[in-house]
Amino acid sequence: MKKIHFTQLEEIGRVAQEVVSFCGDEKIWVFKGQMGAGKTTLIKAIAATFGVEDRVSSPTFSIVNEYHGSGGEIFYHFDFYRIEDPDEVLEIGIEEYFYSGNHCWIEWAEKIPEYIPPDFILLEILVQDDESRLISLDRIVNYKRNG
Repeated sequence: MKKIHFTQLEEIGRVAQEVVSFCGDEKIWVFKGQMGAGKTTLIKAIAATFGVEDRVSSPTFSIVNEYHGSGGEIFYHFDFYRIEDPDEVLEIGIEEYFYSGNHCWIEWAEKIPEYIPPDFILLEILVQDDESRLISLDRIVNYKRNG
């Protein structure tokens, strides 16, 4: 487990580099945090460390966005906030994305717990009383799916 604390948005590049370093080769990254905690902002900064030049935005309505890194990597960015029934994700072929071997950055994974792969990185963003952020990073192995 690793914890990263930051107070200024200007620090986000450094934070993203620390996150990428911690995550290593793991492809499934789950971002957890309240609305407005900075999940998408952190994903934008992480994407930049991989040389993504595409416009990075939250896929709230499209559910998934695809980005391309400078080294030819493919990154899938998911936002499941609007999902009401977890089985809705089957319509987009969710398991094909998750098991593609490409990076998958997932917001609001708690909406689809039964479809999250068993091994992933959990990045929890906690908003502190002073509006600073504390990010907890943890490797989850053999996650027990509901259902």
